[in-house]
Amino acid sequence: MHRPSVRRVRPRSILFVGFAAAVALLMPTTSYADPQEEELSLEELNERADALEEEYDAELREYTDAKDAVTKADKALEDVEEELEKARGNVAELAAAQYKGTGLDPTVEVVISSDPEEMLDNAATVGHLSHSNGERVSMLTDLKSDRADAAEKADAKLKDAKELIEDLEEQRDEVKEKIDKYEAEEVPETSGNGTVPESAKGWGFGGATPRMAAIRDEIIGKFGAPYPVGCLRPGDSGEHGSGRACDFMMSNNGGHPSAENQALGRQIADYAQANADRLGVMYIIWEQKIWSANNPGAGWKPMEDRGSVTQNHYDHVHISSY
Repeated sequence: MHRPSVRRVRPRSILFVGFAAAVALLMPTTSYADPQEEELSLEELNERADALEEEYDAELREYTDAKDAVTKADKALEDVEEELEKARGNVAELAAAQYKGTGLDPTVEVVISSDPEEMLDNAATVGHLSHSNGERVSMLTDLKSDRADAAEKADAKLKDAKELIEDLEEQRDEVKEKIDKYEAEEVPETSGNGTVPESAKGWGFGGATPRMAAIRDEIIGKFGAPYPVGCLRPGDSGEHGSGRACDFMMSNNGGHPSAENQALGRQIADYAQANADRLGVMYIIWEQKIWSANNPGAGWKPMEDRGSVTQNHYDHVHISSY
């Protein structure tokens, strides 16, 4: 009995078209603005920030935060680019293997070249290999998208830092006038009797400058102090190091404050903001946001996540003075 021949059809064209798309993914990533390009150089911004140091008298806390954000975004971009290169290598090897000879992956070719009766038995294997290769290509696609997002984020963070420096430079003369005014005044006119309970006196309490001490005592007199208030911290690079800042604690041991103390912290922050000009408040930090008297129109600006309740200022209101 004559047995009809069975024509084996290799889905080469389909695989080739699909793989052509994968090969396209190996092409260089679409260029985005390089965060380190000349007109947007972090090094240049650092130099400009250093030049502002005297006028702002260490009030570059916002820029320090912005600079950290740029560094973090750049590191994220480097990491995703490294993963992208690895994925490109994997897919390049797969492309080379499938293009040789029949244009199929060698392992897949062995399976498809078997007898027709065995094809069904090996269908699961073919499906598995196809799925595995698909995952490689899918990973490369995702990484290219991640790279684009990371590049755009790094560029945006650097632009934010540049805009901040430009704002500080524009306000330079006004800030210098404020500094001269408050230094000459030394102690603001405050309300309250200046009596502070011993329970409110925390670390470095007595080391606050006359201005910061007056601000501190007025706030304690008006709102009380559920936990000790800390001020001077020798060796600190910011205002704590000179006694021009105090932390009004709303909880203990780095924990989140109660709802009542959270509301109290907001009241203190709002009060310091509303009376900044009279008291000589330079900036306030509360709940991972900063308000600066040198740029009051910007309002409360979000800060980078520094990793803990205390470092993000959720457990205390930080007030710095001129």
